[in-house]
Order: sequence, then structure tokens, then C-alpha cells
Amino acid sequence: MFREMRRYKQQVTDGEALEILQSAKRGVLAVMGDEGYPYTIPLDFVYDDGKIYFHSAKTGHKIDAIRNYDKASFCVLNDGYKELGQWWYHITSIICFGRICLVEDESIAMEKLRRIGKKYFPSEVDLEEEMAKNAKNAAVIELTIEHMTGKKVREK
Repeated sequence: MFREMRRYKQQVTDGEALEILQSAKRGVLAVMGDEGYPYTIPLDFVYDDGKIYFHSAKTGHKIDAIRNYDKASFCVLNDGYKELGQWWYHITSIICFGRICLVEDESIAMEKLRRIGKKYFPSEVDLEEEMAKNAKNAAVIELTIEHMTGKKVREK
């Protein structure tokens, strides 16, 4: 169902892809938006056992798109590096394809929201303050990965 990578010599192992997916700070989610136009959104996220979780407002373009069509892709990049004397970066990109939905179970949603917060908030106290203030207004989105590829790229 999914295409093989055309530039297979640049493909990274599944282990390398997972490392980047676990360490990346942000990525871009692509869903099918209004009138069949792709809609992409940069998001914070957390990876957990074959799934990616995002937090969101409970309404909006992204939520409507997810309710209308359950396929999505998500792309992350590592920080990359430059070799001495070179101006270009060597980066690795990861693209995940899968099925996306809203997490309906309140206890699971709060657990995943807390897990996302632990990745980004500077302290447990800050996280708990934010959870107390805003968790009730947040939706949690789950992307179940069906296919994932990673590719090393030299930006020259």
C-alpha cells in the first residue's frame, strides 16, 4: 500500500527513525482539510509505543479535518549537523503515515496530555499548574502509525 523509498540508499533504519521521532521537539501534521486541500500544522507531540499524541483546542480546522477523514501524515526533522568547512546541513527526516482520531476516553486523554506536558514543561509544578488551568479545554489527538520512513539528506 505504501511506496518504497525511491532513494533507498539514504533510508535510515527503523531504530534510527524511532530515535529521531522520540527526540524531536516539533513536527508538521498533514490532514485533509476543507474542499480537499491539504492542511498542515506545526505541533508539539509525544511518541508512545507506535502512536503519536498531540494536544489541541476542542474545535477548529484541524479537529474538523480529523473528524471528516482519518488518514494523516506527520513529518519531523532532526537538528542536523554541518561538517567542518561546509555551509550545508546533513539532516534526517521522518515521515509517519497512519490513522488519526480524537482520544475519547477522558482518563487516557489526561494521561497523554500529561505525558506531552512532561516533554515540554520545565518542571512538574509548571505542568500541574497548566493542567489545572487548561486541561479541561484540551483535546488529545492520536495518530496510529501504519508506515514510517526516514531519510538522510544533504541540503546542498
